[in-house]
This record gives sequence, structure tokens and C-alpha cells, in this order.
Amino acid sequence: MTPAPSLSRLPDIEEDRGSAEPECSPNVRWQRSGLSRGQRWEALGRAGATLWFTGLPAAGKSTIAGAVEERLVDAGCPAFLLDGDNLRHGLNGDLGFDEEARTENVRRTSHVARLLAESGSIAIVSLVSPYAADREAAASLHAAGELPFLEIFVDAPLDLCQQRDPKGLYARARSGELCDLTGVGSPYERPEHPALVISSGQESVQVAIERVMRLLAARGLHPVRHQQSSNGSNGHRVTR
Repeated sequence: MTPAPSLSRLPDIEEDRGSAEPECSPNVRWQRSGLSRGQRWEALGRAGATLWFTGLPAAGKSTIAGAVEERLVDAGCPAFLLDGDNLRHGLNGDLGFDEEARTENVRRTSHVARLLAESGSIAIVSLVSPYAADREAAASLHAAGELPFLEIFVDAPLDLCQQRDPKGLYARARSGELCDLTGVGSPYERPEHPALVISSGQESVQVAIERVMRLLAARGLHPVRHQQSSNGSNGHRVTR
């Protein structure tokens, strides 16, 4: 995982864009900007990064990721949630759920996340992303550009995910309507060395948010600020 670079010694990636771009399209060249990353991040007073939430369907990724986005924006930090379902309404709407399509889903999403991180925002990705090689490719894409990439594993037992089943996916899989649902008809490869593991069902959303914020603080990406939920409790349990 790439640590956050110091704002005082940011690399001028415009001088080395070729080596930072592992994928190229023919007959095009990277359009250099007159504004360097260092200038942009210095103006914002913060570095960009990507938080990549992965886990089984209904593990709680969207709930936690959305809450983290709200917490960051409330604190004045630019952040944007790239939810897997939302992306399939547009950018990834032409993709299916076979192995090749899932890989392309992750590839496209990782490039969008990298652009947001480059801009100085915190890109928050909530995506099943079941294959370790695809997540590693996303991490490598960020590493090539010296951008922080933090993989967060939302760990929930399959039985708990099936009990929640907010979209009815597991019920459809059990009935034979879906044959490629991750965790049932398709494999999920657990992260071996994530930056953070959240035990969904055992930790409240509020506790999960605090742990993510502490992770960001430890990487120099955001100061710690403790915040109680509006009802004064420890927050809600993860529900999706």
C-alpha cells in the first residue's frame, strides 16, 4: 500500500507521466496540464487517495462507505463514493458478471478512482471486486502514480449476508435464477493483506467509521475527529 506523500515534496508527475501510465491507447498522447499535482494538493492542503471497500454482496460495504463519505465531506474533505451498483447504471452498464466482465468492471473503476485521487479527493470505492488479481491491479495502477490506495475488507460470513439479502440476490441464487452470484455460484478471494478489516455484524457502523478515520489519520490523509451519532448511541449495525 502506497503511503501518502508529504505535501512539501510532491513529485511533479507531469515530468514522468509516461512511466506512471502502464496502459496506453494507440495514436494518442497524455495531455499535460499546466497545473501540477503538487500545486493542486498544496492549494487544497491535503493529498488525494483511494479507499477500496471489498467484500461479499450484502456484507455492508455500501453502508460503511457511504457513511465515511458523509463524515469526510462534513469535515470539509473532498470525497466521492463510487458505488458498484451506481457505476453499472452508466460507465459499466454494458458489462455482465462473468469473470472477464468483472475484471473490466474493476479496471474501469480503478481508473476513475485514480483520477479522483489525483484531483486531491478521497475516492471511496464500494465494489465486490471478488478477484485478488484485479484488486492488485487497481493497487498497482495507483502505486505507479504514487497515489495512496487503501484496501478495506468488509468481512461478513456468507450466512449473515444471506440473512440480510436486501436486494434479494441470494434468494434468486437459491432458486436458480442467478447462477453467478459471488459467494454462491462464483468465488470470492479474501484479501490477504488489507489495510483494514471490518467485522460486519460485530461492529457498528459508527465504530467502523471511526476505524476508517483513524486509518486515514495514520496515513497522514485526514485528522482524527471523534463524533457521536445523532441519537447519542454507538450507531447502527451494518445492514447492507
